[in-house]
Amino acid sequence: MRKMDWGLIILFACLLDVMCGDPRWLPHPVVGMGKVISWMDRGIGRWLEKRGWSNETHRVPIRWLGLSFPIVVVGGVWAVSAGLVHLAYGWQPLAGGMLEAMMIWLAIAPRGLAEAGLNIYRALNKQELEEARRQLAMVVGRQTEGLDEGEVVRGGVETVAENLVDAVVAPLFFAAIGGAPLAMAYRAVNTLDAMVGYRSERYLHLGTASARLDDLCNFIPARLTIGVLLLVFWIMRLDVRQAWRTYRRDAHLHPSPNSGIPESLVAGALHIQLGGVNVYHGRLSERARLGDPIEPRQAKHLLQTVRVMWWATGVWVAILIGVSALV
Repeated sequence: MRKMDWGLIILFACLLDVMCGDPRWLPHPVVGMGKVISWMDRGIGRWLEKRGWSNETHRVPIRWLGLSFPIVVVGGVWAVSAGLVHLAYGWQPLAGGMLEAMMIWLAIAPRGLAEAGLNIYRALNKQELEEARRQLAMVVGRQTEGLDEGEVVRGGVETVAENLVDAVVAPLFFAAIGGAPLAMAYRAVNTLDAMVGYRSERYLHLGTASARLDDLCNFIPARLTIGVLLLVFWIMRLDVRQAWRTYRRDAHLHPSPNSGIPESLVAGALHIQLGGVNVYHGRLSERARLGDPIEPRQAKHLLQTVRVMWWATGVWVAILIGVSALV
């Protein structure tokens, strides 16, 4: 069973995303993953309630129980994806390659990420602050009511910068290592983290395994992003030195071991400051400041961040294709 060159598969997957994005007519696997996670979450919640378990009385057992999420969801997604790819290659190598490309296409989202950032930018450019807040609210968990333009820009820049790893670098990294099945498994990890991996009373311990697995999976891709972004900043004639200094000084201040890397690099390159006070469900959350406020945050910085994301996507794909030609 001869497989297609994985570099070409990745290239085709990225071209599909650029041309088609996430079409509404095509069922997205993340929706199915979300339904399975919600079903498991309800079942586990009823089981815990029936036995009277709480975070205070059964912290360790609840954490062990939380392992069922990645075992079932991530393991299941990988197994189904691997089975389908194996069958497709067994029938026709071209069919197998096309299926892998489609799976990887559904695991990445550079166009969707760009559109989210540009929707906010366009609203700000038209002086429609309320619409910009609404567009931001569609892609972040923080409350956006009452945010001024600078805070809306901050939210947009942070979202695009952080998700460069989640939506582009990491899924393509895993696609290069283990093909479409591993890229889909990564998407399952990412979906789990978004749904049960955040800190709340319910998921304080139940979501620990999912959150830690997401941190682990993003550890290498986030650090590979350093070189990619520095090269992009040089190409775009942005401030490479300030980006490097800001990364070295501030990245570790972010509560995530990975998200602070792209955010601090972008903050330094654009001469803006990210981080600050966010509001989640009525509660204030103080985030460390990343970068120096050399320039006030403006809509143009969000547009620059989207351009950085596109350049980084192209550079990363070129690197992967180059590696595939050598191995």
